[in-house]
Amino acid sequence: MIDPRLRILQMVAEHGTVTAAAQALNYTPSAVSYQLRQLASDVGTELLVHQGRGVRLTDAARILLRHAERLQEQWELARAELATAGSEPVGRITLCGFSSAASTLLPPAAAALRDAHPQVAVRIVEAAPDRCFDLLLSQEADLALLVVTADSPPLTDGRFDQQPLLDEPLDLVVRQGHPLARKRRVTLADAAREEWIVGNPGTTYHRLVLAACMGAGFTPHIAHHSDAWDTGTALVAHGFGVFLVPRLARLHEDRRVVRLRLYGEPAPARRIMAVTRPGGRGVPTLAHAVHTVTETAGRLLPAP
Repeated sequence: MIDPRLRILQMVAEHGTVTAAAQALNYTPSAVSYQLRQLASDVGTELLVHQGRGVRLTDAARILLRHAERLQEQWELARAELATAGSEPVGRITLCGFSSAASTLLPPAAAALRDAHPQVAVRIVEAAPDRCFDLLLSQEADLALLVVTADSPPLTDGRFDQQPLLDEPLDLVVRQGHPLARKRRVTLADAAREEWIVGNPGTTYHRLVLAACMGAGFTPHIAHHSDAWDTGTALVAHGFGVFLVPRLARLHEDRRVVRLRLYGEPAPARRIMAVTRPGGRGVPTLAHAVHTVTETAGRLLPAP
């Protein structure tokens, strides 16, 4: 296992301040500062320089971070080799993901792991995409399912192994009796003049809807904000607008709404990634989890 202080340094580099890194790690700022002072003392050089309200990493710190990435990958590869050397995997695996994944994709994967490897304790954590990356970096999670956003690390980021899992279509939800519900084929542009219900500014869902609408050639007239599918559905049912929901999202059947599949190019969708630390996919339990998630997604989202 690599020195945990290197993970702390990675989190400071990721978040820019000791306080934010501490919050992501569930540590106190003083504990983070102490660990980094000890690390700097052990390597014999300064790692952080205060700059305004944040900190700046020294050249020595960046050298350490480069080696930390390599050490982390080697550790994951060692874990994978050890896992295949024994007769039965043991230990714990943590799966994390956003709300829809946590409710529809991760439970079947966890159940399959539990049945196939009874000596492996499986834990599920529901978390937003940015939090999932923090959980992977801090080694509090082993596999994350998350939606690609503008804030997601690039695929070239050596700290993560990011693999496309599926493209999940977005559906348009309208009230019963809405003119669009009578059309045979509906495109997102058909709803350009509607009032819209979207997530609160800054949320993944808010950015997702704006990007989809702009891709269809219009900026939505945002009338209401809701981060919960149930709230959005209730607003639609009472005639307050329309909204987009991912195909995996489950809606109350008693709502007076109609869920419409959208056509046109490009059809709105969100990309879901399966993310581990480098080398992590070589661990048999993680490979099994990804396989199960992929199978579940195929059943829930059959090809058109």
